[in-house]
Parts: sequence; structure tokens; C-alpha cells
Amino acid sequence: MKIRFGISFGNAIQDLPHVVDRLESAGIDSLWFSELVYTPAVDPFAGMAYTLGRTERLKVGTSVAVLPGRNPVLVAKALVSLAALGPKRVLPAFGLRPASPAEWDLFPVPDGQRAAVFDEALEVLRTLLTGDEVSFAGRFFQLADVSLGIRPPVPVDIWLGGSAPAAFRRIGRLADGWLGSFLTPAEAHVARESIERAAAEAGRVIEPDHFGLSLAVGDGGLPAQVVAGVRARRPDADPADLLAGDWPQLHRQLDGFIAAGLSKFVIRPLGGTPADEFIDRFIDELLPRQN
Repeated sequence: MKIRFGISFGNAIQDLPHVVDRLESAGIDSLWFSELVYTPAVDPFAGMAYTLGRTERLKVGTSVAVLPGRNPVLVAKALVSLAALGPKRVLPAFGLRPASPAEWDLFPVPDGQRAAVFDEALEVLRTLLTGDEVSFAGRFFQLADVSLGIRPPVPVDIWLGGSAPAAFRRIGRLADGWLGSFLTPAEAHVARESIERAAAEAGRVIEPDHFGLSLAVGDGGLPAQVVAGVRARRPDADPADLLAGDWPQLHRQLDGFIAAGLSKFVIRPLGGTPADEFIDRFIDELLPRQN
């Protein structure tokens, strides 16, 4: 399997041109944009479009964008357009809801129906991305003999986030890959097996190298605010098992995840490490681990 490492910064708009140029010149695999509305971070779709237009090799992804609450037809149109402009360089990953509760109301769905809307939106999205004429009659979306008019030169794979059993079943049934977060290597191993089992039950196969994780690394410790946030999200786990306080610890975690069958990683800095300093360290530490 190909081991690959991408970077996520929560990029502010004013920093993006410099970051994109550095990643492209350094030969880094990919830049990932998170759904962070009430922050200076650039919108994921705008960030991907800008990056594709400024580069020739750097891949772009979302880690993760929210699908329920967006019209899947418009999402498909954006993705197929990006994929036509940057073939093999668009890596969308979607999730159920924003990480910040303050942003939940920005992606409205009928009460109690978020998971059902997600499943149906994924079906619509995947079908439209083929470029074929589509009809669809669902509870939330209806299409009658429509086509987006653009056929991507290569298929666009849809990855999903998630760390719950229901998410693993959805990935197995409807997705092409998994980008998890806040899991230990042992938990990631169970997640991979659960996804593969759900795919087999649906008569599908997830490619072996389509399992990945988002990881964070500090520059000598875990900030107290970050630890508190992780404890709120995973009160059952030690934050030091889910985040790396330094690069040696990140390497140990990566060893465990690779042994668990994961091969794609999105790495983000913890704390206030300057972008150039983080990129330099990323190059030194992680590019030699790619194969």
C-alpha cells in the first residue's frame, strides 16, 4: 500500500498563497481544508479551487466537509467541476455535522433525520458524479432525467469521516474510503474490519489503501485547551493516546496505525507552530516515510 501524508492547517485566507506555493515546491502530497465556518479558515470548496488553479501537482481534500444540509446536486456540480479542472487531485471527505456545535444550525435537516438525509444525499452525489443521466426518487431528493453535463476524466472517490458503528456501516455501504480521527490504533483496526464487513454485506469492496486518519502533533506537549477539548469528546480515553505531543510520539502512533492497515494520513499542528516551521519539520519527518 502507498503510505501518503497530507497537511491540514485550518488555513486563513491571507496565509494560503504562501502555504500552497511551499507545499507544491516541496512535493508534499496533499492539502486538506476543514469545515470551520466561524473561524478565519478558508471555505473548503473555495480553498480547493484556489489551490488547484495555483498548482500542477498538489492534491486537495476536505477533512471533513458537511454533506447533510447541503443540496447534493450542487455539491456534485462543484466536485465534478473541480475534478475536470484537476484530474486525480480532488479528494472529498464528508461528515455528518460540523465539529463545533455553534455551527450545527448552519446545515439544517428535518428533526431526527440527519443520518437518513446523509445516506440519501450520498446516493445522489455518487450517482451524479458518474456524468450519466440520473433519475432519483427518495424521501428528501427527487431528480428526473438530469445530468450535470460534465464527466470527470477519472472517477471521483468519496470518503467519509466518522468513528461510530453507524458511520462504519454507512462507509461500507456507500463510500469509497474512510478518514477517521480521535482513535487509537486498536480502535482503528476494529473500524477497518467493521467497514470491510459492512462493504462485503453490501456486495462491495473498499480498496485496501483507502483507509486513513487525521492526526495532530504538538511541538513539545499537548496544550491544556486541546486536552480539555479531547476529554470532552472522548472522556473514555487518554488524550495522549489520541494526539501526539511531539514528533517521536507521532511516529510511534503512525507505526501502530500502519500495522492496523491504515495508509493515508492528514497531519495538523497543535498550538501556535508557525506554518513554515511546521512544513519544514513535516518534510524532514514524514516524507522519508512515504513509499
